[in-house]
Amino acid sequence: MSDAKAHILRRLRANTAQERQAPPLIPVRRFAWGPAERLQRLRARLEAVRGEVHEIGADWPRRMHALLHEKGGGNLLYGPDGPHGPALEQGWPDRDKAHLRPYREPVEACRDTLFQATDAGFTSCRGAIAETGALVLWPTPEEPRLLSLVPPIHFILLDAAEIYSTWHEMLTRQPWQTDMPGNALLISGPSKSADIEQTLAYGVHGPKALIVLVRPCTNTGNKNHGEWQETA
Repeated sequence: MSDAKAHILRRLRANTAQERQAPPLIPVRRFAWGPAERLQRLRARLEAVRGEVHEIGADWPRRMHALLHEKGGGNLLYGPDGPHGPALEQGWPDRDKAHLRPYREPVEACRDTLFQATDAGFTSCRGAIAETGALVLWPTPEEPRLLSLVPPIHFILLDAAEIYSTWHEMLTRQPWQTDMPGNALLISGPSKSADIEQTLAYGVHGPKALIVLVRPCTNTGNKNHGEWQETA
């Protein structure tokens, strides 16, 4: 055995034998932001990167229909068995002007339609983070990732009650530890990329438009949000 190899092995054995030290405690930043401020901060961060935020009511399918028409879209891909699929179908006002396209086939069977003839996709949202302006999605077989990654326009329906101040607060307030998803998506704006000349282009690797529809809190005493005090 060479001297260099023997030296490396001695160091590894010595480090393994040493008592492991507990990692230092890092204070968690917490903020006493109320619902209105959380929404305002989320909106500011999304709009800074060309995202759109619209506050809506019970007629959100009609509002989304109007926004899709304004964007020049003629169809919307959605998960009919997703959490908002039935309400979307019931409230969609004019299927001749903008078609609802249910996502039921495997991607191998609808690849051409999905990538070449789909104007917009619609998904639910697990929650949002006001500090960073991120939206959190849990893709499922009923609402796969393709709905949010492939169509040029992505609509998201977000409950205002699920806007959290920080990532840490969201993880602790929602039961992630008991029901982890197969994967999670954090979205902070439309798809964008810049070349070597720093020319920013949108829609290169995903949707070029992100439109967030925010439903109001239905209960002022929301159990998800307590008063969080900022710590240094």
